[in-house]
Amino acid sequence: MAAQGKEMKLLGSHKSPFSLRVEIAFNLKGLGYELLEETWEKSQLLLESNPIYKMIPVLIHDGQPICESMMIVEYIDEVWARTNTSILPSDPYDRAMARFWAKYIDDKVPPSLRIIMGLLPGSEEEAVNQILTALQLLEKAFEKCGEGNDFFGGETVGYVDIALGCYLGWFKAMEKMNGFTILDESKTPLLVGWANRFCSHDSVKGVMPEVEMLIEFNKKVRDKLNVAPAN
Repeated sequence: MAAQGKEMKLLGSHKSPFSLRVEIAFNLKGLGYELLEETWEKSQLLLESNPIYKMIPVLIHDGQPICESMMIVEYIDEVWARTNTSILPSDPYDRAMARFWAKYIDDKVPPSLRIIMGLLPGSEEEAVNQILTALQLLEKAFEKCGEGNDFFGGETVGYVDIALGCYLGWFKAMEKMNGFTILDESKTPLLVGWANRFCSHDSVKGVMPEVEMLIEFNKKVRDKLNVAPAN
């Protein structure tokens, strides 16, 4: 088993919502880490550390690689369980529900977001509608799970907050590029307030990517894939 005090390296990118999840988890726990920025050309270390999927993020802790963003978040929560902040709920039912909503988010949001970004074929209108439908369900989930608190996790950022909040920068970038609204105060007022609190949280505000950087990155990726720019 990896020792708690050993050096940690994160193979990831400032532009990746999945890497952002891990960085937020580190910050919540007050842990130091080294971010090794991956580029379009994947490093040999990444290929060796995640030979199955060859994707970021990968946490290397004491020489041992851990893959998949939410699995890394859980690993961090378990290894540093004695810190003041718990990412997953302590109650078994609440913990199961947090995992359920995190999986729902990843089932619905990333494929639709990639279509809107022009990285996958499909109808932009249908992709936007799928995200909006998911957010309306999450609005209801937040009302129930949050129980009047600021976050899904209660008084501070937790598991579901990390799962959804990592996409907020890309939501804003796509809104600016395409001229539509994803988080609409008239439809999801609770999530709009939640999003503002999430982005202002100490664990988040220093690592949330700038919208203009994401827009420029999306343009470069489109150029590499020879995809026409968004209208």
